[in-house]
Amino acid sequence: MKTKLAKFHFLNYSVYTISLGGFLFGYDTGIINGALAFMSKPSQLDLSPALQGIVSSSLVVGACLGALGCGKLADKIGRKKTLRLIAEIFTVTTILCTLALNAWSISIFRFILGIAVGAASTLSPMYLAEISPEESRSASIDKNAIFIVLGQLCAFTVNAALGNIWGRWDPIWRIMLLSAAVPAIILWINSYKISNSPQWLLFNDHPNKARQLFYKLKFSNVPQLLATHEEHVANSKESNFKWSTVINDKGLVYLLFTGIVIAFVQQISGVNTVMYYGTILLEKVGLGESGSLYANILIGAVSVIATILGTRLIEKSNHYHMLYIGLFGNAVFLCLLGFIMKISTFPQGLVNILVLVCLALFLANHQGLVSPVTWLLLAEMFPEKVKAQFMSIATATNWITNFIISLVYPQLIASLGMAVVFFIFALANGMSTILSILFINNHRMKIAYQGVDH
Repeated sequence: MKTKLAKFHFLNYSVYTISLGGFLFGYDTGIINGALAFMSKPSQLDLSPALQGIVSSSLVVGACLGALGCGKLADKIGRKKTLRLIAEIFTVTTILCTLALNAWSISIFRFILGIAVGAASTLSPMYLAEISPEESRSASIDKNAIFIVLGQLCAFTVNAALGNIWGRWDPIWRIMLLSAAVPAIILWINSYKISNSPQWLLFNDHPNKARQLFYKLKFSNVPQLLATHEEHVANSKESNFKWSTVINDKGLVYLLFTGIVIAFVQQISGVNTVMYYGTILLEKVGLGESGSLYANILIGAVSVIATILGTRLIEKSNHYHMLYIGLFGNAVFLCLLGFIMKISTFPQGLVNILVLVCLALFLANHQGLVSPVTWLLLAEMFPEKVKAQFMSIATATNWITNFIISLVYPQLIASLGMAVVFFIFALANGMSTILSILFINNHRMKIAYQGVDH
Protein backbone atom coordinates (compact mmCIF):
# COMPACT_ATOMS: atom_id res chain seq x y z
CA MET A 1 0.00 0.00 0.00
CA LYS A 2 2.80 2.39 0.94
CA THR A 3 4.70 1.54 -2.27
CA LYS A 4 1.63 2.28 -4.43
CA LEU A 5 1.05 5.53 -2.57
CA ALA A 6 4.69 6.54 -3.10
CA LYS A 7 4.40 5.85 -6.82
CA PHE A 8 1.18 7.83 -7.01
CA HIS A 9 2.74 10.75 -5.20
CA PHE A 10 5.89 10.71 -7.35
CA LEU A 11 3.98 10.77 -10.65
CA ASN A 12 1.67 13.56 -9.50
CA TYR A 13 4.50 15.51 -7.87
CA SER A 14 6.41 15.35 -11.16
CA VAL A 15 3.35 16.40 -13.19
CA TYR A 16 2.62 19.42 -10.98
CA THR A 17 6.28 20.47 -10.86
CA ILE A 18 6.68 20.32 -14.64
CA SER A 19 3.35 22.15 -15.06
CA LEU A 20 4.88 25.05 -13.12
CA GLY A 21 6.66 25.77 -16.39
CA GLY A 22 3.22 26.35 -17.91
CA PHE A 23 2.24 28.45 -14.90
CA LEU A 24 5.26 30.71 -15.44
CA PHE A 25 4.46 30.86 -19.15
CA GLY A 26 0.99 32.17 -18.22
CA TYR A 27 2.15 34.42 -15.37
CA ASP A 28 4.88 36.20 -17.32
CA THR A 29 2.65 36.73 -20.36
CA GLY A 30 -0.21 37.92 -18.12
CA ILE A 31 1.64 40.21 -15.72
CA ILE A 32 2.54 42.66 -18.50
CA ASN A 33 -1.21 43.21 -19.01
CA GLY A 34 -1.52 45.39 -15.91
CA ALA A 35 2.09 46.54 -15.62
CA LEU A 36 2.18 48.01 -19.13
CA ALA A 37 -0.35 50.75 -18.34
CA PHE A 38 1.73 51.93 -15.35
CA MET A 39 5.15 51.72 -17.02
CA SER A 40 3.75 53.70 -19.99
CA LYS A 41 3.12 56.77 -17.82
CA PRO A 42 5.31 59.86 -18.49
CA SER A 43 6.81 59.64 -15.00
CA GLN A 44 7.98 56.08 -15.72
CA LEU A 45 9.14 54.73 -19.11
CA ASP A 46 6.82 57.01 -21.15
CA LEU A 47 5.88 54.38 -23.74
CA SER A 48 4.20 55.33 -27.01
CA PRO A 49 1.97 52.72 -28.76
CA ALA A 50 5.01 51.69 -30.84
CA LEU A 51 7.19 51.26 -27.74
CA GLN A 52 4.40 49.36 -26.00
CA GLY A 53 4.45 46.92 -28.89
CA ILE A 54 8.24 46.56 -28.68
CA VAL A 55 8.29 46.05 -24.89
CA SER A 56 5.45 43.54 -25.03
CA SER A 57 6.66 41.64 -28.10
CA SER A 58 10.34 41.52 -27.05
CA LEU A 59 9.45 38.61 -24.79
CA VAL A 60 7.85 36.86 -27.74
CA VAL A 61 11.00 37.24 -29.89
CA GLY A 62 13.00 35.54 -27.15
CA ALA A 63 10.32 32.88 -26.89
CA CYS A 64 10.80 32.03 -30.59
CA LEU A 65 14.50 31.36 -29.97
CA GLY A 66 13.82 29.51 -26.73
CA ALA A 67 11.30 27.26 -28.44
CA LEU A 68 13.67 26.51 -31.33
CA GLY A 69 16.68 25.76 -29.14
CA CYS A 70 14.92 23.88 -26.37
CA GLY A 71 14.55 20.58 -28.26
CA LYS A 72 18.26 20.12 -28.94
CA LEU A 73 19.21 21.24 -25.44
CA ALA A 74 16.67 18.90 -23.82
CA ASP A 75 18.00 16.01 -25.92
CA LYS A 76 21.59 16.83 -24.97
CA ILE A 77 21.46 17.55 -21.23
CA GLY A 78 18.11 15.98 -20.37
CA ARG A 79 14.62 17.21 -19.58
CA LYS A 80 15.32 17.72 -15.86
CA LYS A 81 18.41 19.93 -16.26
CA THR A 82 16.71 21.92 -19.01
CA LEU A 83 13.72 22.61 -16.75
CA ARG A 84 16.07 23.75 -13.96
CA LEU A 85 17.94 26.05 -16.34
CA ILE A 86 14.61 27.54 -17.43
CA ALA A 87 13.72 28.24 -13.80
CA GLU A 88 17.08 29.94 -13.23
CA ILE A 89 16.62 32.21 -16.26
CA PHE A 90 13.08 33.04 -15.14
CA THR A 91 14.33 34.09 -11.70
CA VAL A 92 17.32 36.19 -12.74
CA THR A 93 15.68 38.01 -15.67
CA THR A 94 12.54 38.77 -13.67
CA ILE A 95 14.70 40.68 -11.19
CA LEU A 96 16.52 42.48 -14.02
CA CYS A 97 13.18 43.53 -15.60
CA THR A 98 12.18 45.01 -12.25
CA LEU A 99 15.33 47.16 -12.21
CA ALA A 100 15.06 48.37 -15.85
CA LEU A 101 15.63 52.11 -16.36
CA ASN A 102 14.17 52.64 -19.84
CA ALA A 103 12.18 51.02 -22.62
CA TRP A 104 15.22 49.50 -24.31
CA SER A 105 16.70 47.92 -21.19
CA ILE A 106 13.40 46.31 -20.22
CA SER A 107 12.96 45.11 -23.83
CA ILE A 108 16.38 43.41 -23.67
CA PHE A 109 15.65 41.78 -20.30
CA ARG A 110 12.20 40.67 -21.47
CA PHE A 111 13.82 39.21 -24.58
CA ILE A 112 16.02 37.02 -22.36
CA LEU A 113 13.02 36.19 -20.18
CA GLY A 114 11.21 35.18 -23.35
CA ILE A 115 13.85 32.53 -24.04
CA ALA A 116 12.78 30.83 -20.81
CA VAL A 117 9.07 31.27 -21.64
CA GLY A 118 9.50 29.74 -25.11
CA ALA A 119 11.61 26.88 -23.78
CA ALA A 120 9.01 26.15 -21.08
CA SER A 121 6.18 26.17 -23.64
CA THR A 122 8.05 23.50 -25.63
CA LEU A 123 9.46 21.43 -22.81
CA SER A 124 6.51 21.16 -20.40
CA PRO A 125 3.95 19.37 -22.63
CA MET A 126 6.66 17.15 -24.16
CA TYR A 127 8.09 16.26 -20.73
CA LEU A 128 4.62 15.54 -19.35
CA ALA A 129 3.78 13.28 -22.29
CA GLU A 130 6.99 11.28 -21.73
CA ILE A 131 6.60 10.70 -17.98
CA SER A 132 2.89 9.83 -18.05
CA PRO A 133 1.38 6.37 -18.66
CA GLU A 134 -0.91 6.24 -21.68
CA GLU A 135 -4.11 6.15 -19.63
CA SER A 136 -3.23 9.41 -17.82
CA ARG A 137 -1.23 11.17 -20.54
CA SER A 138 -4.00 13.46 -21.78
CA ALA A 139 -4.87 14.46 -18.22
CA SER A 140 -1.22 15.27 -17.46
CA ILE A 141 -0.79 17.43 -20.57
CA ASP A 142 -4.11 19.12 -19.82
CA LYS A 143 -2.77 20.14 -16.41
CA ASN A 144 -0.15 22.20 -18.21
CA ALA A 145 -2.91 23.98 -20.17
CA ILE A 146 -4.80 24.61 -16.91
CA PHE A 147 -1.64 25.93 -15.24
CA ILE A 148 -1.09 28.40 -18.11
CA VAL A 149 -4.47 30.08 -17.58
CA LEU A 150 -4.11 29.74 -13.80
CA GLY A 151 -0.82 31.65 -14.10
CA GLN A 152 -2.58 34.34 -16.10
CA LEU A 153 -5.38 34.57 -13.52
CA CYS A 154 -2.86 34.89 -10.68
CA ALA A 155 -1.04 37.61 -12.61
CA PHE A 156 -4.31 39.50 -13.21
CA THR A 157 -5.20 39.19 -9.50
CA VAL A 158 -1.79 40.49 -8.39
CA ASN A 159 -2.08 43.36 -10.89
CA ALA A 160 -5.53 44.30 -9.61
CA ALA A 161 -4.52 44.13 -5.94
CA LEU A 162 -1.33 46.14 -6.35
CA GLY A 163 -2.83 48.55 -8.87
CA ASN A 164 -5.80 49.43 -6.70
CA ILE A 165 -4.01 49.54 -3.34
CA TRP A 166 -0.88 51.40 -4.50
CA GLY A 167 -2.10 52.64 -7.89
CA ARG A 168 -1.13 56.24 -7.13
CA TRP A 169 2.49 55.13 -6.79
CA ASP A 170 3.52 54.97 -10.45
CA PRO A 171 6.50 52.58 -9.98
CA ILE A 172 4.09 49.87 -8.74
CA TRP A 173 4.68 48.09 -12.07
CA ARG A 174 8.10 47.06 -10.77
CA ILE A 175 6.52 45.16 -7.89
CA MET A 176 4.08 43.57 -10.34
CA LEU A 177 6.96 42.25 -12.43
CA LEU A 178 8.98 41.18 -9.38
CA SER A 179 6.11 38.97 -8.17
CA ALA A 180 6.89 36.56 -11.03
CA ALA A 181 10.13 35.60 -9.25
CA VAL A 182 8.15 33.70 -6.58
CA PRO A 183 6.84 30.84 -8.78
CA ALA A 184 10.18 30.79 -10.63
CA ILE A 185 12.06 30.10 -7.39
CA ILE A 186 9.53 27.41 -6.43
CA LEU A 187 10.10 25.68 -9.80
CA TRP A 188 13.88 26.01 -9.36
CA ILE A 189 13.80 24.27 -5.98
CA ASN A 190 11.36 21.54 -6.98
CA SER A 191 13.24 20.71 -10.19
CA TYR A 192 15.89 18.95 -8.10
CA LYS A 193 13.36 16.38 -6.86
CA ILE A 194 12.06 15.01 -10.17
CA SER A 195 13.63 12.62 -12.69
CA ASN A 196 14.42 12.70 -16.38
CA SER A 197 11.88 11.00 -18.62
CA PRO A 198 12.36 7.23 -19.10
CA GLN A 199 12.39 7.76 -22.88
CA TRP A 200 15.34 10.14 -22.61
CA LEU A 201 17.17 7.63 -20.39
CA LEU A 202 16.62 4.92 -23.01
CA PHE A 203 17.87 7.10 -25.84
CA ASN A 204 20.99 7.82 -23.80
CA ASP A 205 21.76 4.15 -23.00
CA HIS A 206 20.46 3.95 -19.43
CA PRO A 207 18.02 0.99 -19.73
CA ASN A 208 18.21 -0.02 -16.04
CA LYS A 209 17.41 3.49 -14.82
CA ALA A 210 14.64 3.73 -17.40
CA ARG A 211 13.14 0.43 -16.23
CA GLN A 212 13.10 1.58 -12.60
CA LEU A 213 11.57 4.90 -13.56
CA PHE A 214 8.87 3.27 -15.71
CA TYR A 215 7.76 1.26 -12.68
CA LYS A 216 8.02 4.28 -10.37
CA LEU A 217 5.76 6.27 -12.71
CA LYS A 218 3.16 3.44 -12.77
CA PHE A 219 3.64 2.39 -16.41
CA SER A 220 2.09 -0.95 -17.35
CA ASN A 221 3.66 -3.48 -19.77
CA VAL A 222 7.15 -2.21 -18.93
CA PRO A 223 9.03 -5.10 -20.66
CA GLN A 224 7.14 -4.40 -23.89
CA LEU A 225 7.84 -0.66 -23.59
CA LEU A 226 11.54 -1.31 -23.05
CA ALA A 227 11.76 -3.62 -26.06
CA THR A 228 9.92 -1.13 -28.28
CA HIS A 229 11.96 1.85 -27.15
CA GLU A 230 15.25 0.00 -27.48
CA GLU A 231 14.27 -0.95 -31.03
CA HIS A 232 13.53 2.71 -31.78
CA VAL A 233 16.89 3.74 -30.35
CA ALA A 234 18.70 1.13 -32.41
CA ASN A 235 16.93 2.17 -35.61
CA SER A 236 17.59 5.82 -34.89
CA LYS A 237 21.29 5.23 -34.35
CA GLU A 238 21.60 2.97 -37.39
CA SER A 239 19.91 5.46 -39.68
CA ASN A 240 21.90 8.44 -38.26
CA PHE A 241 18.81 10.62 -38.48
CA LYS A 242 19.26 13.98 -40.20
CA TRP A 243 16.99 16.70 -41.54
CA SER A 244 17.62 15.37 -45.04
CA THR A 245 15.78 12.24 -43.90
CA VAL A 246 12.74 14.34 -43.03
CA ILE A 247 12.62 15.94 -46.47
CA ASN A 248 12.65 12.52 -48.13
CA ASP A 249 9.95 11.07 -45.87
CA LYS A 250 6.46 12.19 -46.93
CA GLY A 251 4.95 11.03 -43.65
CA LEU A 252 7.37 13.14 -41.59
CA VAL A 253 6.90 16.16 -43.85
CA TYR A 254 3.12 15.91 -43.49
CA LEU A 255 3.33 15.60 -39.69
CA LEU A 256 5.72 18.55 -39.43
CA PHE A 257 3.54 20.72 -41.67
CA THR A 258 0.42 19.73 -39.69
CA GLY A 259 2.18 20.64 -36.44
CA ILE A 260 3.07 24.05 -37.88
CA VAL A 261 -0.55 24.62 -38.94
CA ILE A 262 -1.85 23.66 -35.48
CA ALA A 263 0.58 26.08 -33.81
CA PHE A 264 -0.24 28.84 -36.31
CA VAL A 265 -4.02 28.72 -35.96
CA GLN A 266 -3.76 28.75 -32.15
CA GLN A 267 -2.09 32.18 -32.24
CA ILE A 268 -3.75 33.80 -35.28
CA SER A 269 -6.92 33.81 -33.17
CA GLY A 270 -5.68 36.99 -31.45
CA VAL A 271 -6.11 35.60 -27.93
CA ASN A 272 -2.84 37.04 -26.65
CA THR A 273 -3.79 40.57 -27.65
CA VAL A 274 -6.32 40.32 -24.81
CA MET A 275 -3.75 38.73 -22.49
CA TYR A 276 -1.06 41.36 -23.16
CA TYR A 277 -3.14 44.49 -23.76
CA GLY A 278 -6.38 43.70 -21.93
CA THR A 279 -6.08 46.53 -19.41
CA ILE A 280 -5.31 49.13 -22.08
CA LEU A 281 -8.10 47.75 -24.30
CA LEU A 282 -10.68 47.93 -21.49
CA GLU A 283 -9.57 51.44 -20.54
CA LYS A 284 -10.19 52.54 -24.14
CA VAL A 285 -13.67 51.02 -23.98
CA GLY A 286 -14.38 53.20 -20.94
CA LEU A 287 -13.95 51.01 -17.85
CA GLY A 288 -11.19 53.13 -16.32
CA GLU A 289 -7.92 52.02 -14.74
CA SER A 290 -9.36 50.40 -11.59
CA GLY A 291 -12.32 48.79 -13.36
CA SER A 292 -10.08 47.37 -16.10
CA LEU A 293 -7.78 45.68 -13.58
CA TYR A 294 -10.73 44.06 -11.79
CA ALA A 295 -12.35 43.08 -15.10
CA ASN A 296 -9.20 41.14 -16.00
CA ILE A 297 -9.70 38.99 -12.89
CA LEU A 298 -13.21 38.12 -14.05
CA ILE A 299 -11.92 37.26 -17.53
CA GLY A 300 -9.06 35.21 -16.06
CA ALA A 301 -11.39 33.31 -13.72
CA VAL A 302 -13.72 32.47 -16.60
CA SER A 303 -10.70 31.21 -18.58
CA VAL A 304 -9.59 28.92 -15.75
CA ILE A 305 -13.07 27.44 -15.26
CA ALA A 306 -13.47 26.99 -19.02
CA THR A 307 -10.08 25.28 -19.28
CA ILE A 308 -10.87 22.84 -16.49
CA LEU A 309 -14.23 21.97 -18.03
CA GLY A 310 -12.86 22.00 -21.57
CA THR A 311 -9.97 19.63 -20.84
CA ARG A 312 -12.40 17.13 -19.32
CA LEU A 313 -14.63 17.40 -22.37
CA ILE A 314 -11.67 16.99 -24.74
CA GLU A 315 -10.54 13.77 -23.02
CA LYS A 316 -13.89 12.19 -23.99
CA SER A 317 -14.26 13.77 -27.43
CA ASN A 318 -12.56 13.81 -30.82
CA HIS A 319 -9.67 16.24 -30.44
CA TYR A 320 -9.84 17.41 -34.04
CA HIS A 321 -13.57 18.15 -33.92
CA MET A 322 -13.04 20.17 -30.72
CA LEU A 323 -10.40 22.25 -32.52
CA TYR A 324 -12.77 23.02 -35.41
CA ILE A 325 -15.61 23.95 -33.03
CA GLY A 326 -13.30 26.13 -30.94
CA LEU A 327 -11.97 28.11 -33.90
CA PHE A 328 -15.47 28.66 -35.28
CA GLY A 329 -16.63 29.81 -31.83
CA ASN A 330 -13.76 32.31 -31.73
CA ALA A 331 -14.92 33.81 -35.02
CA VAL A 332 -18.49 34.20 -33.75
CA PHE A 333 -17.57 35.91 -30.47
CA LEU A 334 -15.05 38.26 -32.11
CA CYS A 335 -17.67 39.25 -34.69
CA LEU A 336 -20.02 40.11 -31.84
CA LEU A 337 -17.30 42.21 -30.20
CA GLY A 338 -16.75 44.10 -33.44
CA PHE A 339 -20.47 44.81 -33.87
CA ILE A 340 -20.84 46.01 -30.26
CA MET A 341 -17.97 48.47 -30.67
CA LYS A 342 -19.12 49.58 -34.12
CA ILE A 343 -22.69 50.41 -33.07
CA SER A 344 -22.63 53.72 -31.23
CA THR A 345 -26.31 53.75 -30.15
CA PHE A 346 -25.77 51.70 -26.98
CA PRO A 347 -25.29 53.51 -23.63
CA GLN A 348 -21.72 53.37 -22.31
CA GLY A 349 -22.67 51.21 -19.33
CA LEU A 350 -24.31 48.62 -21.56
CA VAL A 351 -21.32 48.65 -23.93
CA ASN A 352 -18.99 47.91 -21.00
CA ILE A 353 -21.11 44.95 -19.90
CA LEU A 354 -21.48 43.53 -23.42
CA VAL A 355 -17.75 43.88 -24.13
CA LEU A 356 -16.89 42.08 -20.88
CA VAL A 357 -19.36 39.28 -21.62
CA CYS A 358 -18.11 38.78 -25.19
CA LEU A 359 -14.44 38.92 -24.15
CA ALA A 360 -15.13 36.37 -21.41
CA LEU A 361 -16.96 34.08 -23.87
CA PHE A 362 -14.17 34.41 -26.44
CA LEU A 363 -11.47 33.57 -23.89
CA ALA A 364 -13.54 30.77 -22.35
CA ASN A 365 -14.01 29.23 -25.79
CA HIS A 366 -10.36 29.61 -26.78
CA GLN A 367 -8.81 28.58 -23.45
CA GLY A 368 -11.33 25.78 -22.94
CA LEU A 369 -11.08 24.23 -26.41
CA VAL A 370 -8.47 25.64 -28.80
CA SER A 371 -5.44 26.01 -26.49
CA PRO A 372 -5.61 22.64 -24.66
CA VAL A 373 -6.28 20.77 -27.92
CA THR A 374 -3.29 22.53 -29.51
CA TRP A 375 -0.81 21.46 -26.82
CA LEU A 376 -2.32 17.99 -26.56
CA LEU A 377 -2.01 17.33 -30.30
CA LEU A 378 1.52 18.73 -30.49
CA ALA A 379 2.69 16.63 -27.51
CA GLU A 380 1.26 13.38 -28.92
CA MET A 381 1.43 13.59 -32.71
CA PHE A 382 5.17 13.26 -33.44
CA PRO A 383 7.26 10.04 -33.51
CA GLU A 384 9.75 9.81 -30.65
CA LYS A 385 12.90 10.11 -32.77
CA VAL A 386 11.84 13.55 -34.06
CA LYS A 387 9.58 14.70 -31.22
CA ALA A 388 11.97 17.23 -29.65
CA GLN A 389 12.95 18.83 -32.98
CA PHE A 390 9.42 18.93 -34.43
CA MET A 391 7.95 20.19 -31.16
CA SER A 392 10.52 23.01 -31.16
CA ILE A 393 9.64 24.08 -34.71
CA ALA A 394 5.88 23.97 -34.08
CA THR A 395 6.21 25.93 -30.83
CA ALA A 396 8.51 28.46 -32.50
CA THR A 397 5.86 28.94 -35.20
CA ASN A 398 3.38 29.64 -32.42
CA TRP A 399 5.67 32.30 -30.91
CA ILE A 400 6.61 33.90 -34.25
CA THR A 401 2.90 34.37 -35.03
CA ASN A 402 2.41 35.69 -31.50
CA PHE A 403 5.29 38.15 -31.97
CA ILE A 404 3.93 39.62 -35.21
CA ILE A 405 0.45 40.07 -33.76
CA SER A 406 1.58 41.53 -30.42
CA LEU A 407 3.98 43.92 -32.18
CA VAL A 408 1.45 45.43 -34.59
CA TYR A 409 -1.66 45.25 -32.39
CA PRO A 410 -1.23 48.64 -30.58
CA GLN A 411 -0.69 50.42 -33.89
CA LEU A 412 -3.60 48.60 -35.55
CA ILE A 413 -5.86 49.79 -32.73
CA ALA A 414 -4.52 53.35 -33.07
CA SER A 415 -5.00 53.47 -36.86
CA LEU A 416 -8.05 51.24 -37.52
CA GLY A 417 -9.96 51.23 -34.24
CA MET A 418 -10.91 48.28 -32.06
CA ALA A 419 -14.03 47.27 -33.98
CA VAL A 420 -12.18 46.77 -37.28
CA VAL A 421 -9.34 44.89 -35.56
CA PHE A 422 -11.80 42.46 -33.96
CA PHE A 423 -13.43 41.89 -37.35
CA ILE A 424 -9.96 41.10 -38.78
CA PHE A 425 -9.33 38.51 -36.05
CA ALA A 426 -12.81 37.05 -36.59
CA LEU A 427 -11.97 36.57 -40.27
CA ALA A 428 -8.62 35.00 -39.31
CA ASN A 429 -10.41 32.47 -37.09
CA GLY A 430 -12.87 31.66 -39.85
CA MET A 431 -10.02 31.01 -42.29
CA SER A 432 -8.21 28.95 -39.62
CA THR A 433 -11.29 26.74 -39.27
CA ILE A 434 -11.19 25.96 -42.99
CA LEU A 435 -7.41 25.43 -42.92
CA SER A 436 -7.73 23.03 -39.99
CA ILE A 437 -10.47 20.98 -41.64
CA LEU A 438 -8.36 20.66 -44.80
CA PHE A 439 -5.02 19.72 -43.23
CA ILE A 440 -5.52 18.60 -39.61
CA ASN A 441 -7.24 15.30 -40.24
CA ASN A 442 -7.17 12.36 -37.82
CA HIS A 443 -7.21 9.70 -40.56
CA ARG A 444 -4.46 11.37 -42.60
CA MET A 445 -2.26 11.89 -39.54
CA LYS A 446 -2.57 8.23 -38.52
CA ILE A 447 -1.55 7.12 -41.99
CA ALA A 448 1.41 9.52 -41.98
CA TYR A 449 2.50 8.39 -38.50
CA GLN A 450 2.23 4.70 -39.36
CA GLY A 451 4.11 5.26 -42.60
CA VAL A 452 7.11 6.79 -40.83
CA ASP A 453 10.11 4.49 -40.73
CA HIS A 454 10.70 4.42 -36.97
